[in-house]
Amino acid sequence: MSKFPTLTGYYRFLFLYLEPCSTIYPAFHVFVYPGAQGFYDDMIPGGATSVVIEPRTRMAIWQLANCYFLLSLMSSFVFRAVRDSVPNTVSQEIVVGAVLKVLAIADVTHVAISFAGLPKEVRWDFRSWNAMTHGNISFVVLLLFSRLSWFYGVGRERFYYGRGVQKDGRDY
Repeated sequence: MSKFPTLTGYYRFLFLYLEPCSTIYPAFHVFVYPGAQGFYDDMIPGGATSVVIEPRTRMAIWQLANCYFLLSLMSSFVFRAVRDSVPNTVSQEIVVGAVLKVLAIADVTHVAISFAGLPKEVRWDFRSWNAMTHGNISFVVLLLFSRLSWFYGVGRERFYYGRGVQKDGRDY
């Protein structure tokens, strides 16, 4: 049996490697290159703005980038800590499931806010979206459906979620 049967195959690749890498990218984008101004310009499809961001906006962008960095670290370190220190598969699944629930709720709100914030003329014109818009909406929708698939047991063995109640009446 795998050392981490709670996250196998696709889910392991997505949640243990791809998602942490993809969420650290916006922090790199802000803190290293092209910086807060470039991040600001990329938030809405259509190219660079002629607006130079003020210090308050720069501070908000830096704080947002730090949230992306935090999300990357949490995804990476929490799942690895569960894999390395929790031998019981039911316990693994309870902890991983708690993290995935929180992230799924955040996915819904993130997509809704990102979509609502788009100008009406580009909101439904998916071809006009830039990489940041697809990252904030398209990729997050993929993550949300992957999280929901994990809960439904698609492509994996379930140890806790969806197992029901034990014969003696106790919940798993």
